[in-house]
Amino acid sequence: MTVGSSAPSAEVDDLLDRAEDALDRGDPGSALSLCDQVLRKEPDHPGALYVTAEAYRDLRDLDEAHARYRRVLQVSPDHAPSWSALGLVHFDRLEIDAARRCILRAIRLDPTWAEAYRGRALIRERAGDDAGAQRDYRRAWRIDPDLYPMPVELSDAVIEAVVEEALREMHPSIKAYLAQVPILLEEVPTDEVCLDFDPPMPPAEILGYFSGPSLRDRAVDNPWTHLPSAIVLFRRNLQRIAQDHDHLVEELRITVFHEVGHYLGLDEDDLADRGLD
Repeated sequence: MTVGSSAPSAEVDDLLDRAEDALDRGDPGSALSLCDQVLRKEPDHPGALYVTAEAYRDLRDLDEAHARYRRVLQVSPDHAPSWSALGLVHFDRLEIDAARRCILRAIRLDPTWAEAYRGRALIRERAGDDAGAQRDYRRAWRIDPDLYPMPVELSDAVIEAVVEEALREMHPSIKAYLAQVPILLEEVPTDEVCLDFDPPMPPAEILGYFSGPSLRDRAVDNPWTHLPSAIVLFRRNLQRIAQDHDHLVEELRITVFHEVGHYLGLDEDDLADRGLD
């Protein structure tokens, strides 16, 4: 959605088009550079401010994204996409009440803005309102089915089968260690789980979580090694990342291996080297 502004020059139009193309290509750095050229000419250009906010959001710099969306709304208070995106930034920062207010404002301003319904679905899902979340996922899907596909259901039986298959592929010695580690299923991560990451992880992005000491930690004689270990999988987040059942099962399998890797003492770089990031 275009943000209103004074009639831009052809040069500004071209810079913004290139910035949006850079975002579409997954190059937020180039988008920022192009928008900076616009903002040096027109410091309050709402389109450039909005694309800049989107770029910082892609870079996971939530503080900068928050500031830039706020700046857009100072210039264009009725810009529904900025209210929606700001709500999702608040959600990622675990500021759920602020997220809800922004998302509802976006829906009032533009009832056809699909991202806002997805944002409200995330909020409802986190509050345990599964029926309301499904309605909002369906609203987003009807407006933009390519960008917001419906979550694929992941039953307990499928999860158990994939976990068992993943465990069968592991070395017998690893399976023996894992016999002491329960694999648990939760719907969504708690705030405490999100805050255990540095920096904190957005609550909709955590697919699995390893808690307790790893095998490497257990080899060190300290009192923390006596705490229980567990691997937790988050059903709702897993359901949301895939567009079909096969992709969903593969993501679940990768998540199981990823969290087992943490139990074995591997860090994120080690896991990325093994294709399990």
